[in-house]
Amino acid sequence: MSVENRLCNLAFLATFIVAPFCLVQGAQAQETAWSYSVYGGPGLIDMPTANSFTDGELGFNATQFQNTRRLGLTFQFSERLSASFRYQRLYDINISGDPTAPNVYDVLYDRSFALQYRFLDEGAWTPSMAVGVNDLGGTGFFESEYLVASKTFGNRVRATLGLGWGRLAGVNSFNNPLSIFGDRWAERGSRGESATTGALNDIEWFQGDAAFFGGIEWKATDRLLLTAEYSSDAYPFEDGFMFTRRNPFNFGLSYELTPGFSVAANYLYGSELAVQLTYAFNPRFPANGSSREMAPPPVIRSENVLASWGLAQPQGEEPTVTGRVKQGLSEQGINLLGLVIDGNVAFVQIENLTYRINSQAVGRTARVLTRTLPPEVQTFSIILSNNSMPITQIDLDRADVENLENDLDGAWLSYTSAKIEDAGFGIPPLPGAYPRRSWSIDPYIDYSFFDPDAPLRLALGVEASASFEVRPGIVMQGAVRVPLVGNLDDATRVSDSVLPRVRSNSSIYDKATFQLSELTAGWYFKSGQDVFGRVTVGYLESMFGGISAELLWAPNSSPFALGVEVNEVAQRDFDQRLGFQDYRVTTGHVSAYWDINRSYSAQVDMGRYLAGDWGGTLTVERNFQNGWLVGAFATLTNVPFEDFGEGSFDKGIYLVIPIDWVSGKPSQDQAGVTIRPILRDGGARLAVSDRLYEVVNDEQGRELAETWGRFWR
Repeated sequence: MSVENRLCNLAFLATFIVAPFCLVQGAQAQETAWSYSVYGGPGLIDMPTANSFTDGELGFNATQFQNTRRLGLTFQFSERLSASFRYQRLYDINISGDPTAPNVYDVLYDRSFALQYRFLDEGAWTPSMAVGVNDLGGTGFFESEYLVASKTFGNRVRATLGLGWGRLAGVNSFNNPLSIFGDRWAERGSRGESATTGALNDIEWFQGDAAFFGGIEWKATDRLLLTAEYSSDAYPFEDGFMFTRRNPFNFGLSYELTPGFSVAANYLYGSELAVQLTYAFNPRFPANGSSREMAPPPVIRSENVLASWGLAQPQGEEPTVTGRVKQGLSEQGINLLGLVIDGNVAFVQIENLTYRINSQAVGRTARVLTRTLPPEVQTFSIILSNNSMPITQIDLDRADVENLENDLDGAWLSYTSAKIEDAGFGIPPLPGAYPRRSWSIDPYIDYSFFDPDAPLRLALGVEASASFEVRPGIVMQGAVRVPLVGNLDDATRVSDSVLPRVRSNSSIYDKATFQLSELTAGWYFKSGQDVFGRVTVGYLESMFGGISAELLWAPNSSPFALGVEVNEVAQRDFDQRLGFQDYRVTTGHVSAYWDINRSYSAQVDMGRYLAGDWGGTLTVERNFQNGWLVGAFATLTNVPFEDFGEGSFDKGIYLVIPIDWVSGKPSQDQAGVTIRPILRDGGARLAVSDRLYEVVNDEQGRELAETWGRFWR
């Protein structure tokens, strides 16, 4: 398949993923799905239903029966779109599907994705309806598509009827109804043992024979759910090898032990007992309820400022106005970088070190300024910065801050009266503000998934990191790791890649006992209005070092941004010390960013990757205001699928979990995990810290507008 065709397929998938939540804004209130199927998505037992989970819900489930172990991660990406990652470990599977000519795998690992989109809401007389695709980027053994309808009767009973293709057309199938639109819908190719694992082959969705499936769910109590279904899956690769499929009927019961956690027992196909555990939660709701940050300081009216100074200052000292502002902001976890008073306007450049939401930092800064600036100052111009780059300027009228603190509509009124724009080049730094130093020693966890010898590998250790900012925007930083325990360094498989081994030798790097994971000098700057720059030199990541340069055009209130990055790098020695190997490469990308709406964003990167291949990456994200982020990406390049190796092309999902969501205390710390079906060399991109869009985006006016409700918090 040519690279042009692959990019067309990537665009096709992008349309399936992005268009639904761009075109349909806000679904009607819906009956949510009552249970997770054994594959992890909204479903009966083995078959899907047309209902969706609560918007934003994240569910994990594990199922075991006979020679099958299934793990599922499902995310309700929007009110209508459900996305799932599935990992299955199958024993004694016949990949030919022909009992007379068996080709049996002792163990087969299957990793794939699934999507379901609910396009019709349930009404008084009409069912909800959804369309779905299974086994995206997998082995093809579970490749199927379906159209399904579900109707709720009262509050306790729900019926489902569906039409399936591919694997879901294995029982009592009939000619495809879509063949009336042409002969191409009548036939479907066979994946079987000729399939390329993970390949995005010519799309055959909804082609070939079709079959019906269905079932009934009954909520016996608020916690107990009973289910019966008729399955159209004939289990062609498992029947007679892994287990004996005697009939198409499945029966199950599920019991919710605690909110979000349930256990299920299912009797499958007249022969097998399956046990399923499910845990689901919604990232929108913090684990510890509302945040436990300290209350903000009260606003002081300008005529009372001088009196308040005497109460605030230590006896015998007379701090300057700058000293008062700096002390007041420091108590709120905000760093003062610059202060200039010009007539009745005070320009205050700050760096938010504490709060997830920058609007909260702006609001607390405004409160502090009412207490610390002289009465003649009537306008606060607060400049938000990151890496000492001025990003956004917020002009506030002092009288509005004083009068709206306790107004019932204070958040909206304070926003409408504020002026938010690009910060230009900022103001001069405070005397003595630079150089700045910071360091930390923390535990760390590293991991790898889906190694056939050990599906999960971990390493626990200690990481020491330090940062030294010589002057505004000139930052030197480094980190060293010492692994202490774990099995991440036990991997013995040798890469069979025919590409330059830019990632597939990662297990060799993991064996280093002392790891210099980063040692860089960076320059962050503004070259014009809404234009930001970065140059980073040094050991950029654990596997590569060199020089990386980037420019970003990001209009302050626009949902769009454009960037370009060029890197000249060399591969580091396996011991992660100071040496380099012989491999050199020039890599870089042109990137387009789109903040679709308050919750969704998309990114497209086109360029050259570390293995010298050319292509593009599509990334889509669901962003929560509390810091949670769930994203998915796929990369297609000019590397043939057979040269890429297992997996055929790079793809995966990732989660970013804010620490304050767990602790309830204000913090910008976060933990992230990326799940790839397999790590190969094609489509591999350099991992540089503090790329500009990550540094700039949260401080811009568009983000402030969306989160201004926390201005008074």
